[in-house]
Parts: sequence; structure tokens; C-alpha cells
Amino acid sequence: MTTTATSSRNTSRNAPTAASPFRVEADALPEEKFSDPVWTAKGERRASVPLTALETLWFNTGTLCNLACINCYIESSPTNDALVYISRDHVTRYLDEIAEKAIATKEIGYTGGEPFMNPEFVAILTDTLERGFEALVLSNAMKPMRRREAALLDLRERFGDKLTIRVSLDHYTKAAHEAERGARSWEPGTEGLKWLSNNGFSIAVAGRMLPNETMDQARDGYATLFAELGIGIDASDPMRLVLFPEMDEAKDIAEITTECWGILNQNPADIMCATSRMVVHRKGEAEPRVAACTLIPYDGGFDMGSTLEEASQDVSLNHPHCARFCVLGGASCSA
Repeated sequence: MTTTATSSRNTSRNAPTAASPFRVEADALPEEKFSDPVWTAKGERRASVPLTALETLWFNTGTLCNLACINCYIESSPTNDALVYISRDHVTRYLDEIAEKAIATKEIGYTGGEPFMNPEFVAILTDTLERGFEALVLSNAMKPMRRREAALLDLRERFGDKLTIRVSLDHYTKAAHEAERGARSWEPGTEGLKWLSNNGFSIAVAGRMLPNETMDQARDGYATLFAELGIGIDASDPMRLVLFPEMDEAKDIAEITTECWGILNQNPADIMCATSRMVVHRKGEAEPRVAACTLIPYDGGFDMGSTLEEASQDVSLNHPHCARFCVLGGASCSA
């Protein structure tokens, strides 16, 4: 697995120091796995995914965040700027390419870090919605978002459900959520979610499951929480409560071969990188680049070029996240 990560683990004063309650329980990943983009460690042909249509284009707004979670796949924190703030001009360039090339992109997603920490983000979001795209924003709904309430209310009034904000609420219990995200993160997050719900925004929640917790148990727990808080989300709707599988690239997982599609009854067209890409601006690089997906922003093997046209090539599933999150976990950041 070839990695050119420029990030480093950064913490803040309130960051948890214990192990994540959501940690992956598995043996260490053998070095020979995910080391070749074409062949697996067993010498079998590695699976790849063609781009069927660029339905969702993601932008990473920057890795700076007001939190430093234990198991953040992208290592966001108050001090980690390995991905610098994406600029309005750079976003405009990619939106222009969509228009000029008549690319059938319907949705623009924004993730971080915390998107609302980017000083140009409200202008970027406004541009996106004014061009007619649906916009999906991943946020922790804490102070950076709450500082933008007036602007958000204006966008909701103008564009309604074209704007969706998905709030990261790691668990339906305060204890598990704060064990991952840090002390004093529960009340600000749930209050921000309540504000969005009370003001009629299109909202969703991204959650997680503890080891040995079933999907039904998790959805029942969130349903109880939403009822208690008066949150207008149907916990049984997988589009409104997205429960993600855990990721840890250091833990062992099966490699995905071309034979796996039939064995698992999976269609490569259903995998996230069949319909999406993410634009990132790595620190030290003059221009943004297009990564194969939202999960692997630092790995040079998943750098697809500087334009959307260049990024239309097939993606080799040469990373543990491809297996654990997308193929075996059946997840998608847009779902």
C-alpha cells in the first residue's frame, strides 16, 4: 500500500486519550497486503471500479477542525492542516468544468475537518446552490456552524431542501459519543442538531455502532434519542440516519478480487467510487488534486489528476478502506 500522507496525528486539550470505543477488533494488517494495484498478496487479480457517472463531487474544505476525535480517518484536529482550506476560486474551477464538459453531476458534497471553519465556505456553498446543484454538508453542528446561523437561514429560505446538513453524532449515548469526540462535545452537537431541525432544514445524522451492537439496536437507540430531543429524523430511513462501518487501515481485512463480485453478489457500479470523486488541496501543493474517494485523500495511489476529466479512470481497490468500508461494509458517503 503506497502512502504519501502528509498528515500527522494532532490532538487538542479536550481530545480523548483512551482507545476509541468504536475501534476495529482485528489482527494487524500483513505488510504484503494492498501492496500492488493489480495483484493481491495471494496472486489473484485485484478488483477495480470504473466510473459510471460522476453523480457526486466532493470537496474537502480542509482538515482543520474544532475537535480531535480518536479514530478520525483523516486525522482532523485544531492543528492539522495537511489539507489546506479549499478556496472559492478553486471550487469555481471544478464547477465550471462540470458545466463546460456537460458532466451529469447532481450533488456537491462538502466534508472536512469542519467545513464551517473555512472562511470562504458560506460563499462556496452559496455558489453551489445558485448553480442548481444539491449540496450535502457534513458538520459536527457545533460553534463553527452556529456562527453562520443567519447565512444558513437565508440559504434554507432560498433553496429549501436542496441543502442538506448531515450531523456527525457518533452514538445515541453521550458517554460513547464523548469517549470518541471529547468532553463537552455532546451538548453543543445535539443543540446544533436541534436548531437545524427546529428551523426546517433538510437534515441527516451520521452515526456509528459499538462492537457487537446490531443495526437494529443502533437504530432503536437513535430513534429514542430523536424522540427525546424532538429531532425530525426517521431513524429507520438509511438516507437520514447513516450508520457507517468502522475503518482502520492498520487492521487486517480481506483483499477484494475480481472473483469477489460474484461471490459477494456485488455490483461494482454500486461502489462509491463508481459515482463520486473528491477534490483535495494538500499542503505544499500549488493546486488542488482529485482523489478517488472521500476516504483516501493522502495516498498517491488514489490521486487521479488535477481535472475531473483526468479523474475518470478506473479505481483499483488497493486499500483496506475499499474492502472494509465500501465492499464488505456496503457504505457510501453520499448514501
